[in-house]
Amino acid sequence: MNAVRCGILLAALLPIGCGGGVDSVWPERPGPKVVVSFAPVYCWAVNVAGEDAVVKNMMSTTGPHDFNPTDTDARLARKADLFFINGLNLDNDVASAVKKGSGNAKLKVIDLSTKLPIDQLMEGQCHHQHHGHDHPHEHGTDPHVWLSPDFAVLMTEAIRDELKAADPEHAANYDRRAAEYVGKLRALKAEGVAKLAGKKDRKLVSFHESLSYFARSFDLTVSGVVQKKPGQEPNTEELRDLVKMCREKQVRVLAVEPQYTANTSAKAILDELKRNGGVADPALVEIDPLETVTPQALTPAWYEERMRANLTALAEVLK
Repeated sequence: MNAVRCGILLAALLPIGCGGGVDSVWPERPGPKVVVSFAPVYCWAVNVAGEDAVVKNMMSTTGPHDFNPTDTDARLARKADLFFINGLNLDNDVASAVKKGSGNAKLKVIDLSTKLPIDQLMEGQCHHQHHGHDHPHEHGTDPHVWLSPDFAVLMTEAIRDELKAADPEHAANYDRRAAEYVGKLRALKAEGVAKLAGKKDRKLVSFHESLSYFARSFDLTVSGVVQKKPGQEPNTEELRDLVKMCREKQVRVLAVEPQYTANTSAKAILDELKRNGGVADPALVEIDPLETVTPQALTPAWYEERMRANLTALAEVLK
């Protein structure tokens, strides 16, 4: 991990006091204590854990591209046994800083991306902004692997194996629950394929560089990206290039995200295509990249529900 970045993150976490009640987030009961970085990983872990382990989610309304850990996060990790992260430079720095700030040398950080076939990972560009410092990873690996149901299966199975190793007494329970959940993930994939079957119009513009694995899973094509860096609107020339590309490749569907309510650039492209033609029936579709969620909305079924909503929305707009 970059030493300067680590120092910046640790500065926010230290000192961490030892006052009363800081560990009260963990119930007093046997079983592994598990921290996860963000919502999709929570869903996979909690479905495998059941009643045999406790799972806590770290990031909620701030996604992994912008998250800055606090002393509260370090306190959460102080008594944890396992910390599951997505990896691929998305949340690795956060995990390293939280572990150091917690003082919990025994905390095992598991990078789930290392369980994926390396030849199936895709090139991408990932930006992180911690404490006002932007850290782009040019031409690195696209980290948005959680949007592939196939990869979700592999990462769920990796979580199962780690829980079995940490708590062998309940290995059979973890096996059973993982098998049940993997069945749901595979059914989700099959349902999505069926929803999109027969669609000849399978191209779209992604709002930020998040949908490559999702598109590959469902035989779609991402022809362009509105925000090359999450949260940063394209300039006039980039907008003009996107409009030109939509006309040349006949891309009529523009994906927007619920996290960015304005979506001004995507709407500007849509308005231009509607006003001056070149693409028949251009349309916006809301696709949730599953990076943020309110704590109240995060349930064990959240990943399946949001993925299913994305697929339904696409099925309605694609032709």
